[in-house]
Parts: sequence; C-alpha cells; structure tokens
Amino acid sequence: MPNSGAPDDSPRFRPGFNDGALGLLAAAILLVGAVVWSHQTSRVEKTDFALTYMGGVLVHEGLGARLYDIQLQKETLHRLFQHPNPLFFEHPPFEALLFSPLAAFSFRTAYLIWGLLNAVVWLLLIYFLRPHLPWPREVLGYVCLWLLFAPLGVAMYQGQSSIILLALFCIAFVQLRKKRELAAGLVLGLGLFKFQFVLPFALIFLLRKKWQFLIGFIISSCVLGTLSIAAAGFQGVAEYFRFVLTVIKNPHDASYGSAVDMPTINGLLYAVVGERVGHVGLSVASAFLSILLLIWVARQWPSEKPDVSSDLVFGAAIAASLVAGVHMFTHDFSPLILAMFLAAANIRQGIAEPRTAMALVLAVFWTLPIYFVLVAWHCLYLMCPVLLLFVYLAVRMAKHASRLPVNAVEYAGA
Repeated sequence: MPNSGAPDDSPRFRPGFNDGALGLLAAAILLVGAVVWSHQTSRVEKTDFALTYMGGVLVHEGLGARLYDIQLQKETLHRLFQHPNPLFFEHPPFEALLFSPLAAFSFRTAYLIWGLLNAVVWLLLIYFLRPHLPWPREVLGYVCLWLLFAPLGVAMYQGQSSIILLALFCIAFVQLRKKRELAAGLVLGLGLFKFQFVLPFALIFLLRKKWQFLIGFIISSCVLGTLSIAAAGFQGVAEYFRFVLTVIKNPHDASYGSAVDMPTINGLLYAVVGERVGHVGLSVASAFLSILLLIWVARQWPSEKPDVSSDLVFGAAIAASLVAGVHMFTHDFSPLILAMFLAAANIRQGIAEPRTAMALVLAVFWTLPIYFVLVAWHCLYLMCPVLLLFVYLAVRMAKHASRLPVNAVEYAGA
C-alpha cells in the first residue's frame, strides 16, 4: 500500500453531529472538569507539580545555580506551601527554565494553566492519531480507551509532563512512517526532560545505524543543553548530574522515589535481590540486562519500508525503553498507550498463542484499578514482567506479520 496518505476508508473523526463529535465533546468536558476540580482541592499542594513549580520559582528568582541545593529546595517548599511535598525537584535545569514563566502566577493558577494544556494535548492526540490507529473501529470505543488508561489521568492530576512525552513519541512515530527520520529525531530529542526513556530509544536507533534520526536527536539535545546552562550555569548543570547519581545510589529512599515503586528492570532487581547485591551490583546488573534488551529489540526491526511489522516493533521499542529506564512511576506509562493501540490493531495478524497472550497483557494495562492497587501495596515493580512480556509478544507478532503476503496485512499508512 502507498504510505503517503491514509487509505480513504481509514477511521477518522467526521465533521458534523455524530458519535465522534459527541465523544470528543464528552471527553473535553470530563478532562477540563477534572482539572478545574483538582486545582481547587486541598491536596493539590501534594502533587508532583508542586516540585516543578518550585523549580520554576527558583529560576524565576535568579537562583538557578542553586537549583539542586537540597536545603534551598526544602526552604522554598516550606515558603510556598503549608504542607509541602517531601520529594525533591530532580528534573533537568532546562525544564525549570521552561516552567519559570508560570512562577509569575499563584501555584493554583499555574496548576490550572498547566493542567488545561495537558488536557488539550490529550484531546488533540485522540483526534489526530485516529487515522493511524484503526482499532477499534467504533469511535466511541476508541475515545473511551484513551480515557480509561489510568497513567494518563495520573499524569494530568499530578501535573507531570508524561502526556507531552507521549505526544513527542506519537509525532516521531508519524514522522518515521513518512520516512522523515531527521524530523523524528528532532522531535524525540525534545523529550529529554524524561531522558531515562528517550535515551534508550535513541540507543536502539544508534544500534540500527539510523544516522539521520541521531543527527536530529543531537541537535535537539544541544538546544536543551544550552537552555540548561542558561538556567543554572555550568556549575548548576554539574550539580544536577551529581544529584542524579545520588538518586541512583539511594533506591531505598522514598524522598527520591523508592525503587520498589518503579516497574523497571532496576526496580524488579532491587525488589528481588537488592538487599543482597548492594548498590553497585544492582546498577551493573540492571544496566547489563537493559542494554541486552535494547540490543535485542534493535536487531528485530524489520526492513526500511513502514508496515505492520515495523509498527509493532516501534511499540516494542517504546515498552523496552520504559522498562530500561531507571526512574519510572505510574504516570510514566503514558507513552505506552501508543504501543498498546498498535498491538491491539494487529492482534488478528498473530498466531493463536501470541494473540491470546497479547490480549491478556493489554487487558492488564487497560485495567484502571491495577495501578492504584500496586502503588498502594508498594509493588509496582510487578508490572516489569508484564512490560517485558509485551515486548516479546509484539516482536513475535511483527515476525509473523512480516511473513504474510502484503495484501493479507491491513496497514493504515501515514
């Protein structure tokens, strides 16, 4: 099939009074209402956005060079909030710079602005990705699945940037379908505010020798690096890297995020053998296994032509990049929804065993209460094996799809 445009019968939102318009309107009312309600609650100061706002305030006040001074962070949090979040700001300096304009507003107003922006991005993704996501055919079912994926709701409530990262993965996906590798790299490089996920994805493309993608990625990295220096200076950037190493060395410290609350290879190993092997052994083992996983995924990528099998491996690469990340929480699952839709659209192309297993895995990811139960029990690391199973099944389905005749595989081209 030609990949210059979606087939005429590809699912789209149609203009007029129809199920698609009603579904989007209902989603908009729900998301905007949720943001407005959240910004008025007493617990809004406990959200992750409080830390992001604090980082923006420090840069806004000209204290960027001391952005990772723990004592200053504590003092600023107590100055801004009555019951401050016990966590620390651990994002890159450029993120604090980009959020610094919001420091001109009160915290609740800034939270409302950022929450509404996240809601708009969420709605735009639902609309614009529809031609590329042919499953399910029913438009209301498609909209509902976007709303039922718990990590997106958690990201919006917490004021996290995970929905923006999802948008960057989606744009990169569309650009790769159009064989615009430089543009895809430029876009994904902007996701370095979650570097623990985009760097593993970029490593896969390095192993595939996709130089155009990497050039674009490096250009974006240089731009964000320059912004980091502008925000915190060279000394502040150096302090940031030392701060990141401190976080890695303390997987048990809840102030940095406990490792058992992370569905990564590192989190799983810490939960199983962390007390026996120590910090160094844990870091070496998790890095070794993560790199092996990324090498394996890179070697499974099919031919240059975008098709069903490349879509499936792209989804596997997203999941592999997430599970290889050292630092991951519930909201960080957000980019996975793109991989889930791609896998679900192609389940019928798989053989019996992967098809059934993949359906069960997707059911787990789309079961809203699971995330909250695992977080409450401090065992979110149990989602790591499920993510790894998704990677394996997506690759198996891709191999099967690549062996089918071209006219036997339905592909919604870019």
